[in-house]
Amino acid sequence: MVNGPVAFVLGGGGVLGAVEVGMLRALFRAGFTPDLVVGTSIGAVNGALVAADPVEAVTDRLVRLWASPEAGEVYGDSLARQLRRFAARTHLHSPTPLRRLLERELGEQTTFEELRVPFRCCAASIERAAEHWFTKGPLVRAVLASASVPGLLPPSEIDGEHYVDGGIVNSIPVDEAVRCGAKLIFVLQVGRIERPLSPPRRPWEVAQVAFEIARRHRFAREMASLPDDVSVHVLPTGGGEPRDDSPWAYRDMAAAGRRISRAYTASRRYLDAQVRTE
Repeated sequence: MVNGPVAFVLGGGGVLGAVEVGMLRALFRAGFTPDLVVGTSIGAVNGALVAADPVEAVTDRLVRLWASPEAGEVYGDSLARQLRRFAARTHLHSPTPLRRLLERELGEQTTFEELRVPFRCCAASIERAAEHWFTKGPLVRAVLASASVPGLLPPSEIDGEHYVDGGIVNSIPVDEAVRCGAKLIFVLQVGRIERPLSPPRRPWEVAQVAFEIARRHRFAREMASLPDDVSVHVLPTGGGEPRDDSPWAYRDMAAAGRRISRAYTASRRYLDAQVRTE
């Protein structure tokens, strides 16, 4: 086993991020706790709660959060309301439900400095066309910025600069954990990198495939250039569902429990078979 700081890296993936809860439970029950938490998009939401309370009990809280009516309200607007908003603006949903959820779970005034474990989350700056890492100051606004999916939520304005979802620039930020000195890294990803890609057959699949190529290319490049003294484990999801690639999958909260259970079982088996034998 590699000696040194342990990092949990939580990637983006919208509603598929429920699998990260199962992975977290498997890690805690296997005896692993983070010295650093790094998150992007939905991984920033899950990761912020872990950094605030880095013990197994946080997974019970996350299970309740994913099953809560408040979580369903984040993307719960009617189709008519979505279309009216999109026609007048640039997004389908209001950021208010997600902001209220974060304020309830994390505390409206909580800062990065108050977290029990160092936490970093990524967002994409529009003005600078650059990757930006939030590491200090107000927590909720940073996590909201990291999870502001273009087209679904409006850009988040912070200190005069506008930010959108961190997955645009760094969906599975292994490199940030390495840069911060982690020696043992657990990657909590939502399963897309496990599935083969094929040419798009429908109009909405064009953007999905293009984004997946960019996402996977960066991740593969970072994994291929890891320092010799860093060990990385990519935890398995336990499989997905056909609806995961639907344009409306981001609204499907009903499958969260199944995703959590499958990911826990698969990740616990992986940890028992792979990590403990190193």
